[in-house]
Amino acid sequence: MKQEPKNSELTTTLHLGVRSVVDASPEDAISALLSSMDPQSASAIQAIIDGNDDRSMVVIHRGPGKGARFLIAEENCSIGRSSESAIFLDDVTVSRAHAQITKKSNGFEILDLGSLNGTYVNNGSVQSAQLKTGDEIQIGKFHLIFIQAKSRN
Repeated sequence: MKQEPKNSELTTTLHLGVRSVVDASPEDAISALLSSMDPQSASAIQAIIDGNDDRSMVVIHRGPGKGARFLIAEENCSIGRSSESAIFLDDVTVSRAHAQITKKSNGFEILDLGSLNGTYVNNGSVQSAQLKTGDEIQIGKFHLIFIQAKSRN
């Protein structure tokens, strides 16, 4: 009896992860984030939520650098692997000039800058998207929560 040769080919799947707050409301996402932080970090985030609408913040809630906060106060905020980026994400899964968050008259918008691995908002690939509090932005291995003033929500 002739045996069939065994297939020794290995198959792998890259799982970028499913948003941990997929079915949760933005308020639930922010509450979960605030409850997981130290009081000083939580008060910095609460100050953005209670403040005026000219600034926002992103917080890394999953991935390398978990807990890092980035204030967005300029009109254009660059995100990338370049050390000159306002939001510097040091990993090969991030393009040097990956994305940009822009302050618009009606809020904040994220724009993918032609990155290799793409930009995702709430698990959907986007070229550009209007952001609201509780949105999860995924850039490479980094999962960031977007936060802005209540008056914009």
